[in-house]
Amino acid sequence: MVLGSLKHFLKGKTTLVTGATVFVEKVLRVQPDVKKLYLLLRASKPCSATECTQNEIMGKDLFRVLRDELGNDFGSFILEKVIAVAGDISLENLGIKDANLRKDMLEEIDIVLHSAASTNFDERFDVAMRTNTIGPFHVLNFAKNCTKVVILLHVSTAYVRKESEGLISEEPFQMGKTLNGFSKLDIDFEKKLVEKKLQELKTQNSKEETIISEMRSFGLESLKRT
Repeated sequence: MVLGSLKHFLKGKTTLVTGATVFVEKVLRVQPDVKKLYLLLRASKPCSATECTQNEIMGKDLFRVLRDELGNDFGSFILEKVIAVAGDISLENLGIKDANLRKDMLEEIDIVLHSAASTNFDERFDVAMRTNTIGPFHVLNFAKNCTKVVILLHVSTAYVRKESEGLISEEPFQMGKTLNGFSKLDIDFEKKLVEKKLQELKTQNSKEETIISEMRSFGLESLKRT
């Protein structure tokens, strides 16, 4: 989609964005007539939408260009267009506890852009599973419940296609399909293995650093199964 058509597509639309503050800045700069942007944030502590917006967005150097362009109107513009939502993609309903806010989002959202993920190559397996595997499922289910949604775009890293080289066309994936062509990935089975391993470590009264180390090793072992 060329920039011109993208600008037209975003005009008057309400978008949910996870993990892509850069996208928020870009949209506000090139298409200020976007209706609204919901930005899902893992806030360090519970906060209102206004507090999250002020603490997590307005002060970022990323918005310097837009801040300079709008001058004194920058604050009111951001508060009008952006609603920062405290949540967590690893939880059902994206961890959004405010029922009224969740209802508004489900009724208003036209576009879902999901890019929140853990890009730590040495991540412990349970955390990576919750964020990079279960998280997209929760985003998908949330999008399915949005009454006006027209597109769900999942953005991943450049390192998810280690099994392939060269130009790779985008295509739908069926449940259980893996990148190496073998349909043997069982997410529910992997979840049960994670839960069992964590319970074993808990029963052993393992220290946090031991749990982290063991779950990292467990993740490497999982690669052999898939």
